[in-house]
Parts: sequence; structure tokens; C-alpha cells
Amino acid sequence: MTCCFSFVQRVFFVLLALAATGASAQVVPVPENVVQLSAASTVEVPQDLLVIQLQATREGTDPARVQAELKAVLEPALAQARREAQPETLEVRTGTFSVLPRYGRDRRIASWVGTAELVLEGTDTARVSEAAGRVTGMVVVNAGFRLSRARRERAEREVQGQAIALFRARAGEIAKGFGFTGFSLREVSVNAQDMAPAPMARMLSKEANASAAESPLPVEAGKSAVTVNVSGSVQLR
Repeated sequence: MTCCFSFVQRVFFVLLALAATGASAQVVPVPENVVQLSAASTVEVPQDLLVIQLQATREGTDPARVQAELKAVLEPALAQARREAQPETLEVRTGTFSVLPRYGRDRRIASWVGTAELVLEGTDTARVSEAAGRVTGMVVVNAGFRLSRARRERAEREVQGQAIALFRARAGEIAKGFGFTGFSLREVSVNAQDMAPAPMARMLSKEANASAAESPLPVEAGKSAVTVNVSGSVQLR
């Protein structure tokens, strides 16, 4: 009996504890006088990083031969570009290298199409465009500008302070409008993004590329809009 009674007592006290926990959870006050708001600030920054994508394509019935022909074009082009490379001002990397089947109407492999890409990018736009003009055997398929990491981070720091100040000013105005004297932050989120027009893709013929050799590619930088959004909630007081 004593053993059974002690067990019943333990169960009783556990139930009491659970009931007390539930009761305490129910009395948690619902936040009052909390306002959700957001603010954003934008600055336009001149783009300083030029990216040029060059490409070579080959087609044939033997995939190994197609691959070998692409390597024969890419290797000297890469070696030429590497000789002019410098950190940040002109950097060189390879892009896509693929050999894929092309199917005929009978759904059988009719040929193999290979693609090799070389990408030149840097903040010295004249150097990058001149290096691209000297690459032979490949054509320019895409050229465009964007912000370098250093310039984007500087712009974000500048506009972030403006967005935060705008958020605080708006929160103060809202508090005053509702008859409160001030506010305190509850939670806040800060996000940055930069937007620029998508670069126009361009494909040059082999003849045009040959005539453009040793001459710089004509390019002109635009601007990117760097925006910082501040959103969150404040407690009016």
C-alpha cells in the first residue's frame, strides 16, 4: 500500500507541476504598442569591374576530336591572357568546358558540340578590353560591368548609415503621432543589395573577331544602385 500510495503521490505532484506550467504560459502578456516598420536608402555608384566572356565552339562526329580541338584553342588563349594578368586589375579564369551530344530527328546522336569559355575581368577596364582583343580563336559572347567587392562594400557602409537614420526618424515620427514620447528597438534586420541592368549578350562572327584582334573592345561603364533595407519592430513608450 505504501508503495502504491507514494506512486500516486508522485503522479499527483507531476500533474500539479504541469498545470502550473500551463497556467504560467497562459499569463504571458501579449505585446502592446509594438509597430512594424521599414526604411530604405539608395545610392548610385559607378561600376568599376569589367567582365568579358570569350567562347570557342567546335562540332564533329568524334567527341574526343572535338575536345582536342577545343583544348588546342583554349590553351594558347589562356597562356596569352595569363601573361597580362595582375591581381584585381586583370584576372583570368576559365568558364564552361563541355562536349555534349546533338540529336537528329531519329533521336540518335548526329554530332557532338563542344564549348570552351575564357573569362577576363578586372578594374583596369582598358587593360581588360585590350587583353580580350588580343585573344585569337575565340569570340566575345558577353561583356558587362558590375561593382567590385571593395566599391560595393564602401557604398553599403555609406548607405547603411543613411538607412538606419531614416528608420530611427520614422520610428520617432510614428511614436509622436500616436502620442508616445519615444521608442525602443525590439528587433531589426539590415539587408543590402545592388542592382544594375543586365549586360547585353553579343556574339561576334569569326571574321569580326579576326579584324578586332590587337584592338581593344569598345566598352562603357554604367552605374549600379546599392540599396540597404532596414526593417523591424519598435516598442512605443
